[in-house]
Amino acid sequence: MHNQREQQHLGIVRGLLLRMFGQPKGILGQLGGLIMVSMNRNFAQWVIHLLEVQPDEKVLEVGFGPGVGIQILVAAVSTGYVAGVDNSKEMVAQARTRNAKAIEAGLVQLQHGSVEELPFENDTFDKALAINSMQVWPDAMVGLREIWRVMKVGGKIALGFTRYSGQPSTGLTEMLTAGGFTEARLVETDQGFCALAIK
Repeated sequence: MHNQREQQHLGIVRGLLLRMFGQPKGILGQLGGLIMVSMNRNFAQWVIHLLEVQPDEKVLEVGFGPGVGIQILVAAVSTGYVAGVDNSKEMVAQARTRNAKAIEAGLVQLQHGSVEELPFENDTFDKALAINSMQVWPDAMVGLREIWRVMKVGGKIALGFTRYSGQPSTGLTEMLTAGGFTEARLVETDQGFCALAIK
């Protein structure tokens, strides 16, 4: 009986965490977004640095959350373009507010959607990234193949995960290879790790 009650409590906690961070919804999602801003800024800068984004490139972020990575990308692509897709309407709203000037200037396009059906043409993006996102995708392989589809040949992908993401680092490079990418490698830091690969 005691064990069953513990399992119920764990289920409730997992549900709350998922609503705050995994697939943010409602007031908990908004709070989760604010927490993510402070925790993820330095990590996002590190992942974007590893991507070696150039000023004229088109970059896609999948699962952009509150839009911190988008902000950093905007500073890196002066003549390029940044697009993002997130499956949380709350996060899309927060990220649009955070990046309102860049959206008005036509540098950024953020939309609600799924990694499994990206609303972009084949061979659109030079770079793509997802930070603390892949572990909540319904099907990681479908998502990776869809990102591969919208990337240009020679384009670079970065999958970053902080220590609290719950994503194991083992098997990531193999997944990227199975998704069609090449030269997959893992880079680690005290904050987390990042899997990099080329289309």
